[in-house]
Amino acid sequence: MTNWKTKSNIVLSLSVLIALVVIGQIGMYAAHLMFGMNVHLNIFKFCLSLFKQHSWYYNLITYAMNAFIIHMLLIAFIRIIQQYVRLTRFKAAMISLQLHQYTEELKHRFHVSSRASMIVIDRAEPLAFTMGFRKPMIVLSSGLVGLLDEQELEAVIAHEASHRHNYDTLKLFVLQLIAQSLWFIPLTRWSYANYKIMSELRADEHAIKATGSELGLGGALLKMVQSSGIIRSASTSPVLASFSDEAINYRLRQLIEPQRAIPVKLETPAIVISVYALLLLMALTVLAMT
Repeated sequence: MTNWKTKSNIVLSLSVLIALVVIGQIGMYAAHLMFGMNVHLNIFKFCLSLFKQHSWYYNLITYAMNAFIIHMLLIAFIRIIQQYVRLTRFKAAMISLQLHQYTEELKHRFHVSSRASMIVIDRAEPLAFTMGFRKPMIVLSSGLVGLLDEQELEAVIAHEASHRHNYDTLKLFVLQLIAQSLWFIPLTRWSYANYKIMSELRADEHAIKATGSELGLGGALLKMVQSSGIIRSASTSPVLASFSDEAINYRLRQLIEPQRAIPVKLETPAIVISVYALLLLMALTVLAMT
């Protein structure tokens, strides 16, 4: 099967690298404004140098650029606070629904460590997802446990264990935060969308290796689709790594045709914008060095 772990790490690294470059440029520009430091190779400073100092259009560009930077930072700050509040409330709600005896029985049944963060909640809908950042927790519903057979349930637990082990919820939030803050760079949105798909395919690979067969995973996916147990994140919910989400079509296709490539291509407008942005960055860097 395809090595989705390597591909997902490349996509994650690409988005984080873009964010670090932008943050570095903002930091250099802030140091120049606040402390008068003479910084080099800074795009924001170079843009200002194209205009005559103390002129009305120089001041206008300065205000516009500062407002743009503050807007980016404000979006990031708001998203972090929102995520913290939503996750705190959501986790409390899940724990209040926990079936303690059911949880311990399931851990014993599938040889899950008693210290592992996995709970079974009292919900009729078939649900399976991982939540949390520092200590990710696997959540299964009683409806899911009743729906799946032994092999299928083992595959679901192995799938979510992969999300927990790889801290996919944290990585997804970081990528979502970058995509929302740097909305003007299409590659960040592409990275977020494709990491969601690749992380699910990687977790599926882990589940197949853990169970030794595709049958359990395939059966669980089909039953979840038939029971309408697909989770679609609401605007008020925290970031989750769900067993059944929007990537389920790619996952079924991968099970049926494992040698077939999954499309992770950029759309044409995104390619054009990204190329123009790259050329502009290169041109400004060359001019700043001369």
